[in-house]
This record gives sequence, structure tokens and C-alpha cells, in this order.
Amino acid sequence: MLLADFDYDLPLDLIAQEPAPERTSSRLLVVDRSSGHLSHYRFADLVRLLPPDSLLVLNDTRVFPARLRGRKETGGMIEVLLLHRAKGDGETWEVLCKGGQNLRAHSRVHFSPELSGVWLEAPYEGKGLLRFTIQGDFFSALERVGETPLPPYIKRTDATKKEDKERYQTVYARQSGAVAAPTAGLHFTEELLSELRQRGVEAAFVTLHVGAGTFQPVRVQQVERHRMEEEEYHLSEQVAERITVAKRGGRKVIAVGTTTTRTLESAVNEDGAVQAGHRRTNLFIYPGYRFKVIDGLITNFHLPRSTLLLLVSAFAGRELILKAYAEAVAQRYRFYSYGDAMLMC
Repeated sequence: MLLADFDYDLPLDLIAQEPAPERTSSRLLVVDRSSGHLSHYRFADLVRLLPPDSLLVLNDTRVFPARLRGRKETGGMIEVLLLHRAKGDGETWEVLCKGGQNLRAHSRVHFSPELSGVWLEAPYEGKGLLRFTIQGDFFSALERVGETPLPPYIKRTDATKKEDKERYQTVYARQSGAVAAPTAGLHFTEELLSELRQRGVEAAFVTLHVGAGTFQPVRVQQVERHRMEEEEYHLSEQVAERITVAKRGGRKVIAVGTTTTRTLESAVNEDGAVQAGHRRTNLFIYPGYRFKVIDGLITNFHLPRSTLLLLVSAFAGRELILKAYAEAVAQRYRFYSYGDAMLMC
């Protein structure tokens, strides 16, 4: 299977640089997988589009201020993006690094009077291992010093805005640990979730901490040769039981986002039961994959040739997805993280 088969033309002005004025005012393209029919709604219409007895599963990970700007001992500027904790004493993190040329192990970088770090492994090909020295609580310091790590395709002259701290976060975000938002969930409000509950649509929450790998391009032409970076997920006993009971009762399980999809499809066993646990997954879903848990998927519009486009193509079929994307371009939908959404059912 060739990566070139998952390409499409996207005018640059359709890449959303700002969130919609109101979360639920974003547009929603509904894709009927059985008929191939496409229809246009607003996200607020989800209340009347989902089956009343369905189970909506959402990812409650929380984006933390993972981007830090500092100075090297030589005085030069440096920028790091925290990826995940590594084994070691204290706050030792694997990081992506800009401006890390000619750095050596054991050299120091200063981010603020309260926060500095020592390189245990100097950056190589943009990645390094940094041990932080902190006065007080590490995550409290990040809230003061760090920045929201917006995706690289958001190119604004004002860079990160104060509003991004709220809008690049779901309203139900609880578990800190993501460097990117589960963007399908950005369209929900507490009021919409309440309306859905009143209609009989239950909500359940899983956690998958989205890593920087979500932005990494596929660098192989043969799709099957690509390897996903691992991401950490957690699924409670109660939620696992609710999903298993819903499936066995014939109710529809609707995943909000590709991260929720990968969590559920990683946690299911051969008998179709969803297993609780705190694990890591590198599940790569592309056409030919047989879905075992989800019956519907809410997601944003994804980059050409990306693992996310491959996942939605696996769920709805490549030809139907490319047809839907062509329609979205023609109707001038907004794309990517701050863009509009799709419902596939």
C-alpha cells in the first residue's frame, strides 16, 4: 500500500489558525459509511445526530505547557519541547530541541530563576535527555514558565496567544500529560454534553497522553513499513466494563477522536471485551484493519499522507474519505487542529 494514495490538495488558507468563535459553532460533515452520502451540519446538531442509546467515549488527557524557551551557558537561545519522562532521578525528560547545535553532555540550560536543566544526553538529531533542577513543584513551574505547544502548521505572527491556554484544551481535560490536544474534543461544551445526556447518550472517559509523534510525518513510501511512536494510555475498570456491556447489548460506541480510537482498539481482547489497564500502545491503524470496538467516529480533518488520515480511511474507506475531503475543500471547511469536524457512522 503506497503512501501517495493518501494524498489530497489543500489550499493553505483553509488551515485554521484560530479556533471558531464558539466551540459548537464549528461545521460538521456527516459521512454515512453504508450509503456514501455526505451531509452538512453544525457541531451543535450532534444532539439529534447520535443514536439516543449510544455510548460516547472521550479522551480526558490535558495538555501541559510543554514548550520552554531558555538560554545556553554560551548565551545563545534554545527551545525545548518536553516529550515524556525518562528513567532516572528527579525530573528527567526526553525532549525535542531547537538551537541545540554543539551542545555537550553535562552542559546547563537556564529557563528561569527557578528552573534550569543539565543535559544527560546532548541533543542528537533534535532529541536529547534533560534533567531539570527546580525550586518547588515542577508542574507548577511549568505553568508559570512554559507555553502551550501549538502544532507546527499554526503559523501566526503573534505565536501563542493567552486564549490558546483555554481553547487548545477540551472542557473535560483532567489528566495532565499531553503535548498535543485530542482535537476532536475541542468542539464540545459542558452544555452540549449535558444535552446529550438528557437525550440518553452516555459519556465515558479514557486517557491517552498525546505525544509529539502525532505531528511526525510518515517517511516511508510503503505504508506497512511505518512504525508508530508509543503513547501512554489508561482505561479504568468501570469504563472498560461499560464499553463491553454496551457492545454486547448492541449499542453504538462512538469514539471522539483518533486517540480514543487507538486506546479502545488497543485494549480489546480476542473475545471482544475491553480490558482495563495502564499501558503503552504503538498501534498503527491503516486500511485493512478490522475494527473491534468502535461503531462511529468524530474527528477533525487531517494532514495529507498522515497516520491519522490512514486511520480514518481504514474506518470509512479510502475512496469515501477522499470524496469527503474533496467536498470539505469545495465547501471551504476549516482544517486541522482548530478546524471543523466530521462524524462517520
